[in-house]
Amino acid sequence: MRIRQVISAFVVILLALLICACADNSGKKATSPTVLMADSSYDNHSYSNISEVRTKHLDLELDVNFKNQTIYGVARHTIENLGADTVIFDIKNLEIQKITTGLDEEKETNFLIGEWDKDSLLGQPLLVKIEPTTKYVNIYYETTQKTEAIDWLPAELTDGKSHPYMYTQGQAILTRSWIPLQDSPANRLTYSAEVKVPKELMAVMSAKNEKQKNTEGKYKFKMDKPVPSYLIALAVGNLEYKALGKNCGVYTEPTNLKKAANEFSELPKMINAAEQLYGPYQWGQYDLLVLPNSFPFGGMENPCLTFVSPTVIAGDKSLTSVIAHELAHSWSGNLVTNASWEDFWLNEGFTVYFENRIMEVLYGKEIADMLLLIEFEELQDEIEKIENGEHPEDSKLKLNLAGRNPDDGMTDIAYVKGAFFLKTLENQIGRVKFDIFLKAYFTNNAFRNMSTERFVDYLNVHLLDIHNITFNSHEWIYSKGIPKNCLMISSPRFQSMEQLVKRFNSDEDIFDPVVKYVKVKGKKRKKKEIQQLKKSDFIAQEWLEFVRKLPDSIAVDRLKYLDKHAGFTKWNNAEIKTEWFTLAIRSGYKEIFPQIETFLKNVGRRKYLLPIYEELSRTQENLKWTKSVYAKAKINYHFVSKQSIDEILKIN
Repeated sequence: MRIRQVISAFVVILLALLICACADNSGKKATSPTVLMADSSYDNHSYSNISEVRTKHLDLELDVNFKNQTIYGVARHTIENLGADTVIFDIKNLEIQKITTGLDEEKETNFLIGEWDKDSLLGQPLLVKIEPTTKYVNIYYETTQKTEAIDWLPAELTDGKSHPYMYTQGQAILTRSWIPLQDSPANRLTYSAEVKVPKELMAVMSAKNEKQKNTEGKYKFKMDKPVPSYLIALAVGNLEYKALGKNCGVYTEPTNLKKAANEFSELPKMINAAEQLYGPYQWGQYDLLVLPNSFPFGGMENPCLTFVSPTVIAGDKSLTSVIAHELAHSWSGNLVTNASWEDFWLNEGFTVYFENRIMEVLYGKEIADMLLLIEFEELQDEIEKIENGEHPEDSKLKLNLAGRNPDDGMTDIAYVKGAFFLKTLENQIGRVKFDIFLKAYFTNNAFRNMSTERFVDYLNVHLLDIHNITFNSHEWIYSKGIPKNCLMISSPRFQSMEQLVKRFNSDEDIFDPVVKYVKVKGKKRKKKEIQQLKKSDFIAQEWLEFVRKLPDSIAVDRLKYLDKHAGFTKWNNAEIKTEWFTLAIRSGYKEIFPQIETFLKNVGRRKYLLPIYEELSRTQENLKWTKSVYAKAKINYHFVSKQSIDEILKIN
């Protein structure tokens, strides 16, 4: 159901209540406002009427209270009004205390909170009476225990174990649960903030940040480039900063700073590679914030300050493609933003493509191809899952998510199918022409929103037509599955791993020493050599491919053999661990269940949690154990992860 239909179902009641129950400050009866329909013709996930009145700038005053686990705030909206007498904001589980208009002299105004949507997904519309000349709307509010965007962590769940921590995660539509605002990616706004926190802690935001704590616990922020609401982010904790380059560095808890700085030491090279590809970085500073384990994603591209999961710190830089991905979002997503969540592939497909180009510059085409092949394998699994699921149409790039959670569209379809659309396009047109097109695309559409339909028009006019090229864009975007002309990538090194898997499957003990006699030049006798396969002979991505190519079920003694020589159970690469643990569960390798439990208790990234919980839930025997583990582990999960796991375990 579209938002327009949702509002129209109760608009008459709202009007009556607003007229009869409200009075202005002078005691006069409020005049009837014209309740404007939300911009639901395009955005199915916001009540806001941004085509009539929109926020241009947001000024926040925030008091972060760890004792009550509450943010007390004032959201001061500078609006652009085309003559409306009602402005509609999105809210969810917020306590609205009062609303005023004006800047220097504030005057209370009437407001009404509308009904919840059917599935309690979108929250509620907040209708505020304004005058056609109103420029400032001030909303006094506080968050609640039901606020979904905020994760409050006690000290024991942080790396340092000495101070509490909090952070927000707004994507896709959770920002409305900690700030009352027009929560649509179609509306870009600048913002500033004054944040008060406990003196021993430091606040950082997706804006220009200080590099060290101050003695007062008061921090000011400014984002002078217009951003969509989902990119407004806040974190508070015991933080330290280390510069990694002239305009980049990393914030972490002190106990993690050295490891993080080492893991991300190539960040300046990544920034340089990105700028060489598609133009100057336009956000000034680019820093990373390593969050506690509960963070549900690998990274979140908040402007100026990417939020990063500690799982990215593998110790060998084998997962730093995540950083390349989030950096690439500074162009695709942050600079040019999807107009709605049904256009999500425009953010992520471009970013995966861009990420891969950065990795190619840094590590070569061979490594970049392996990384892309790993993702293509995940895409194939995702498509099979979607085709057998409730919404087989979700393997299209352009989605219809009316009445559904926008998170439903955050699959490998948007990320990897979108990237292969661009890779296939590049392969047909030629890299030089395609790079010229992409660089101009980011420049010409900077700080704007892009819909799928507008992109198709832009692609035709600025690339296909001028080069007289025919390409099946419509099939890629509006049809299910993978088109037949999809570019196929191969990797000789992955092919070697497949051969190694075949040897292992034939019961060969592949890690055992092998005696060989090698001919020595100029001598009749051969030299005896003992050759032995070692874990260090291959990089992490090759071992990941090895584990993926193993049969669905293996005898436990063979898994023990692999663990003895390759140490998959103890490996610090969470990608490999996830594949290994799911294989172990299917094969009945019960001896490592304690290690699986430890992993589930200490990792909050949804990508790693869901496959393990899904595999564990397939049998009644494992399901009972799994629910007991989840009961202990979920305190360390963000709402985003808990919501998904609850669905898997069928917990209401």
